[in-house]
Amino acid sequence: MITFLKQGIFVFLLTLVVQTAAAQDYWSRISGRPSVLALEEGLETIDAGHFRLKLVRSSQTVAGLSPVSQPDFDFTPGDRLKVRDKDSLFHLGDINLRVRISGGIWKDYTTASHRTAVKPLQTSANILAAADLAPTLPDDIPLSVKRYYELRQGALVMRFELTNTSASDIEIGALGVPMIFNNILEGKSLDEAHAQNVFFDPYIGKDGGYLEVKRLHGKGPNLLVLPQEHMAFEAYRPLLEDPTPRSIVFEGFHEWMAHSKAYADKEWEGVTQWNTPTSITLRPGEVRNYAIRFVLTDAIREIPEVLKQEERPVTIGIPGYVLPMDVDGQLFVDYPEAISDIRISPAGALSLEAKGTTVSGAEIYNVKGMRWGKARVTIVYADSLEQTVHYNIIKPEAEVIRDFGHFLLTEQWFDEKGDPFHRNPSVISYDYEEKRQVTQDSRAWIAGLSDEGGAGSWLGAIMKQLVQPDKEELIKLQRFVDETLWSNIQHSEGDQKYGVKKSVFYYEPEKMPAGTYDKDINYGTWAAWDKKGADDIGRSYNYPHVAAAYWVMYRLARYREGLVTNRPWEWYLEQAYRTSVAMQELAPYYAQFGQMEGTVFLNILKDLKREEFSTMAANLEQIMKERALHWKSLNYPFGSEMPWDSTGQEEVYMWSDYFGFDEKALITLDAILAYMPVMPHWAYNGNARRYWDFLYGGKLSRIERQIHHYGSGLNAIPVLTHYRKNPEDLYLLKVGYGGLLGSISNITEDGFGPAAFHSFPSTLKIDGLSGDYGSGFFGYAVNSATYITKDTDKGWLAFGGNCEVTGEHVRVKPTTAGKNRIYLAPEKLWLTLDAGTFEQLDYDPRSGVVEISLAARDEYTPVAYLNIEGRTKKLSFKSEKGAYKIPLKKKTVRVKL
Repeated sequence: MITFLKQGIFVFLLTLVVQTAAAQDYWSRISGRPSVLALEEGLETIDAGHFRLKLVRSSQTVAGLSPVSQPDFDFTPGDRLKVRDKDSLFHLGDINLRVRISGGIWKDYTTASHRTAVKPLQTSANILAAADLAPTLPDDIPLSVKRYYELRQGALVMRFELTNTSASDIEIGALGVPMIFNNILEGKSLDEAHAQNVFFDPYIGKDGGYLEVKRLHGKGPNLLVLPQEHMAFEAYRPLLEDPTPRSIVFEGFHEWMAHSKAYADKEWEGVTQWNTPTSITLRPGEVRNYAIRFVLTDAIREIPEVLKQEERPVTIGIPGYVLPMDVDGQLFVDYPEAISDIRISPAGALSLEAKGTTVSGAEIYNVKGMRWGKARVTIVYADSLEQTVHYNIIKPEAEVIRDFGHFLLTEQWFDEKGDPFHRNPSVISYDYEEKRQVTQDSRAWIAGLSDEGGAGSWLGAIMKQLVQPDKEELIKLQRFVDETLWSNIQHSEGDQKYGVKKSVFYYEPEKMPAGTYDKDINYGTWAAWDKKGADDIGRSYNYPHVAAAYWVMYRLARYREGLVTNRPWEWYLEQAYRTSVAMQELAPYYAQFGQMEGTVFLNILKDLKREEFSTMAANLEQIMKERALHWKSLNYPFGSEMPWDSTGQEEVYMWSDYFGFDEKALITLDAILAYMPVMPHWAYNGNARRYWDFLYGGKLSRIERQIHHYGSGLNAIPVLTHYRKNPEDLYLLKVGYGGLLGSISNITEDGFGPAAFHSFPSTLKIDGLSGDYGSGFFGYAVNSATYITKDTDKGWLAFGGNCEVTGEHVRVKPTTAGKNRIYLAPEKLWLTLDAGTFEQLDYDPRSGVVEISLAARDEYTPVAYLNIEGRTKKLSFKSEKGAYKIPLKKKTVRVKL
């Protein structure tokens, strides 16, 4: 077992010190406030169907919501009730309103600001508790607000009854119900967090929307919050006014909004929202109810079935909701009521064509992206229910990746002579809003070509070559390797040889020429490392970026002709190996954790074995097995330099799977599925949770749920790996492909790759900084593939390709950028190309005959190298190091398997 040294622990402490200190200070301030919930009067425990509901007697807000099957578990932060019993802290059961007399000025009302005992109302057989909320609302509110907890058909429902008590028409411009569940990780160990906490994901789909509340370990019971009367899920607003300290251990709370026009007109002005903002006008004496329903589900995979049982619409998009323009997508809609209308916004953004029904009766639509950008499909059913499905239309993947590479190697290519930090040449960070390279930043790594936030751009540029090599771009990247990576970012000699610096940019003005540093930048923070801090080689997370760069260059030098000429392929493979080993030897503390992009170490090991570099392979395998054995000894081995993280899971799964630690691999997979949802919204479908990296890699720096940060692309690797072992599990394919295409969803029309997309409704746009995007693109580069499967209900489906079925014959043409990997699920056949591209695959399921078509040769690819997993029959082509070497011609080459 590895003895993990505490070398480098100060990095962890420095990273957390500001956030942790601020959080503790806020908790201290909160604790010192007067208690207002009158907890001394006790709680009321109510049997509520499948739930045990606890209410605070004085406020009738929720103090606990537990499944009857697991009464010791609480979906809400009831464990902090005695700290959070203060004014302005929200609880489940609160309501927020913004109203005005028609034509007047908006005024905000909330049950959370000034707590006092509410007035209990009479209950009945199905009404479990009820209260008039007038005592805890300002006297001038022109509405009567009553809250009911009731059972409907055995399910718990929370209903608000609003009555216009004034003599004038009252417009409700905002109505939100805070979703207060226990996502506060502060002070919890990983074991405690996985046992006690939840994460939640919104499907902001109007009447078809819902909220998933899932335990961190991915096991049930989990919670679904569903809309009832008038509670369309229109918007999802962060409750920034709640003083519960937001930090790396607490994402913050949000509210489910049924109306949001008053915010759209003010705080969110000029920002296109997920749904058209609405308001409602109540006439004097008019009554309107708003309600949500709480439903349990035993397993995350069962959510569609539970929705169906609850008579909610179930929609499934293939291959997902990030839709390249050359892909023939499909949308399956399952709801008892007929579809009466479909509207598309913006008009002409995509086309829908009805194509009959599935075996089970779901409506089938062919979907085609027509215009780059976001698109909303509104489905109106015969019962007036409206559901919105959210798409992101992108260029064909090959064009997206070509544009990405071009932007990196032109706009972000830094070759400024005389740079005092010797960063030239390189692909450097970029500010898209100001259209300039970032050569200085108060966070040293952003301008320092290391860490995820600084290495992201050059890593993306090199990973792009694995998918779509370009000779001119590689000429520049070879210079980067020789002149900047090897000898500056990474030590090339001495005791620290192969060590990777935290940054090559640093702040030490007394040792640099006058004018080196911009006086408008605040360098007075912990993140403005001096040279000693920047030179530190103890952060293991910096090593996979460098190892990946060498590994890609090895692959290109090994399997292509004339693309990489500065070094032989053997040198690159050994460099990848040495860097992998150096991570453990020079940065052992953090090496105990799974690394983002850690999959590259497994790929390096496989190539060492294939090339018969036996001594290196054996050593690397032993090092990695010791790490994997450490993870095997832990219940939840998902730690990192952060208290909780969503990046270590990728490598933990891959090595656990490789060494046969199946139980740990499944625990890891379940944890991933808990924070990677499947839902009809491009932003959240396959979106791996991350909410703090805008602080470290973004321009707009704040705690905020990030949309398709690099976690999406990285976590898709284990999900799709597991799918190939279990091709009957279509859910895994939907999750993994959502994350895979999510990883390229934010690339702009001209090719800029941003850190992530901002989810706050006041913003809803990409971040302005390139930041750590390259790690996410790594996920796309090593994982992009075409998947072909047949579902018993939906028939033949293709992810990453277009499928044509003629009788029993199936033909699929890949649409991925690389067109170099195909998985045929019925045959469990995994085809990969080290060089060359697939044009199409033909399959006869009756005979099992598979024929592949390989594209014609080009200047750098005279030979295709084909790897086959899942078939034992040998081909007639020469085999070289496990791959079939297939000479290419001036026209398509067809190979029958």
